[in-house]
Amino acid sequence: MAATSPVRMEARYYRRDGDVYVCGLCPHRCRIGVGKYGRCGARRGDPDYLVADTYGRVSSLCVDPVEKKPLYHYKPGSRIFSVGSVGCNMTCKHCQNYSISQSPAGRKRTTYKSPQDLAAMCNREKSEGIAFTYNEPTIWIEYIQDTIRCDPDLECVLISNGLICEEPLRDLCKIADAVNFDVKGFTDKFYTEICGAHLEDVLKAVKIAYEEKVHIELTYLLIPDHNDSPGEIKAFAEWVVRELSPYVPVHFSRFHPDNEMGMVPWTPQESLEKAMDIAEEAGLKHVYIGNIITDDGSDTFCPECGNVVIKRTGYLIDIVGLNGDRCSSCRTRLNIIR
Repeated sequence: MAATSPVRMEARYYRRDGDVYVCGLCPHRCRIGVGKYGRCGARRGDPDYLVADTYGRVSSLCVDPVEKKPLYHYKPGSRIFSVGSVGCNMTCKHCQNYSISQSPAGRKRTTYKSPQDLAAMCNREKSEGIAFTYNEPTIWIEYIQDTIRCDPDLECVLISNGLICEEPLRDLCKIADAVNFDVKGFTDKFYTEICGAHLEDVLKAVKIAYEEKVHIELTYLLIPDHNDSPGEIKAFAEWVVRELSPYVPVHFSRFHPDNEMGMVPWTPQESLEKAMDIAEEAGLKHVYIGNIITDDGSDTFCPECGNVVIKRTGYLIDIVGLNGDRCSSCRTRLNIIR
C-alpha cells in the first residue's frame, strides 16, 4: 500500500458546484464527486473540500545531471536534486514511467516528505535546486509551491507535459527557473489518440511560460509512423520560431518500445538526423538529438560563428568555448544560463 500523507491538504484551483468539485488545475476540468478522484489521480473529493491527495507522497528521488531532464542551456554540467510522485493528467500509451504516472491511487508505494524535509534533503545534497520530474509535476502544484516557499533560494525546475490551466501556470512561473516541456506531437489526432489530451492546450501553456520569461526548452519524442512525418516536424519547428524564438533549445529524442507501444520499433538514427535538418532549415538555432550517442548531435554551437561551445558525450560535459554566457570566439551572448 502507498503511504498516506499525515496531512490532509486542501487542493488549490477548484470550485464547488452542488455535489461535485470542479477542478481548475488542468484543461480536463474534472468534475469530482465525494469519494472520487480526478483523471490525474491526485485530486480526491472529500465531504468538506477537494483534497490534494498526493501531497508530499514521494515515489522517486535521485541526483541527476541537469542534461538528463533534458536541459542543455540551464546550468550545463551541473547536477540537480530530482523528485517525483505518482499520477498524471495524460494517459500516454508510450510513457516510460507508467509504473508511477499511471498508477491507481493507493497502489504505488510512496514515502511522505514534508516540504521542509524535501528542502533540507536538497541542501544536504548541495544542489542549488530541485527538479520536479518523473511524473507530471503540475498535479503536485501545492507541494511544489510549499517546498519553494520553505527555501526561496532554491531553484525550481519542472519537467512537464504542459497540460495546465493559465492561472496555476502563471503562479508556477513565479517560482520556476526552468521548464522542459514535452511537445509530444504536432497534430491534435496524435494527442487525442495517444495522450488523452489536446495539442492546443499544451501550445498555449508553452507560450505563457515563454511570455513569463521562464527559461524553457522543448522535447519532441520521435515515434516511428506516429508523429515523425517531415511535414509535422516542419510545422512544429516553424511554430517555435514564429511563436517563441529561434533560440529556444529543441530536443528530438529517440523512442524506445514501452508500455502499450511495445511493438513500435526504435526510432532510427536517420529519422532523428532528418528532424534536426528540418528544424534547422526552419530557422531553429539550437537543435539536439537525444537518447542516442552521435558525433555532434548533442553539442552546442554558437549560432553566429559556428564555434563549438559545449561538447557532450552522453552525460559527459565539456564546456570548451564559453566565457560566462558568451561565445569565447566571437563574444555573442547565447541563450545559456550558467
